[in-house]
Order: sequence, then C-alpha cells, then structure tokens
Amino acid sequence: MDRRTTSSPDRRATRRAPFALAVLALSGAVYADGLPKSGTIKFHTGCKGTAEVLEVAKNHVQAHGHDVGVTFNDDGSGPLHHGPFNCFYTFEIVDGKGAAKIFCTFGDADGDRIFTDASGKIGTADGPEGINTITGGTGKYAGIKGSGPWKCNSAGPNGEWYCHQRLDYQLP
Repeated sequence: MDRRTTSSPDRRATRRAPFALAVLALSGAVYADGLPKSGTIKFHTGCKGTAEVLEVAKNHVQAHGHDVGVTFNDDGSGPLHHGPFNCFYTFEIVDGKGAAKIFCTFGDADGDRIFTDASGKIGTADGPEGINTITGGTGKYAGIKGSGPWKCNSAGPNGEWYCHQRLDYQLP
C-alpha cells in the first residue's frame, strides 16, 4: 500500500482535525466581531460615583456628578463585555423624591462604544431606575438605535454602585 495516496480512516481524521479546529476558531472569531442587526444586550456595570450635592432649600437638593466603571455582558462575553463606562448626570430631589438626567458611554474592550441619553427616578426605596435611549455608537455600533431599562443600587458608603441594564437595539 502506498502511504502517499491511500490512508486509513484514522489517519485522514488525524490530518483533518487541525483543519477543523482552525475553521472553528476562525468562525468563532468572526462571530465574536459580528453583531446581529437587531437584538438585546443584557449587561451590568460596577462603578464609583462622585457627586457634588447642594442643599438649595429645606428638603431640596440639586446635584451633578460623574460615574466611572466597567461593563460586563451578563453572558460572560460578547457586546459590552470588559469595557469602560462613564456617565455624567444632574439630579434634583425634593422631599426625598426626584429626577435625573444622564449621559453615558458604554464600551467594549476593543474600543467600540454606545452612547445613551438617559432619564430616571431617584429617591425610590429600590434605588434609582430609568430608561437609556441610544443616541449613537462607534465601530460595530455605528448607526445603532434603541433603548432599554436601567436600575442601580448602592454597593457601599463611598459612592460605589452596581447597575443592571438592557439595550434593545437595531443596526442599519
């Protein structure tokens, strides 16, 4: 038997295995970079907030601040996983209840970003919550549109926060 032209099924499988693994690895990399034209991204953030609060009257405060932290896709990989996030906000609380206006940037580790314009309620027993409205994006998120809810809770006495968020999106 000539080994150059004929081989056993075991030898053929052994030679094909590296090729099959390479194809699987490549297709996984392509999928990781691709994003469906529409869908839902569920993610959470951990951050440190810094606010300047001014009591303007009895039981009436106004404030502004900035949060900086990290995003984590709830699936453990994919869009908005291990990327930075920043939010700038203003809020007013009268008699323990109020509203906030927030502008955020959520990112991927690769540098692509989603920008949101958010509003919400603060001073609730369950923590602040509201809606993110997507205003744009960069890289794979260019032209993105959509919205979704956010909800945050305090994680410590020094401005530590964690938030759960969802973005329902469409790409052009």
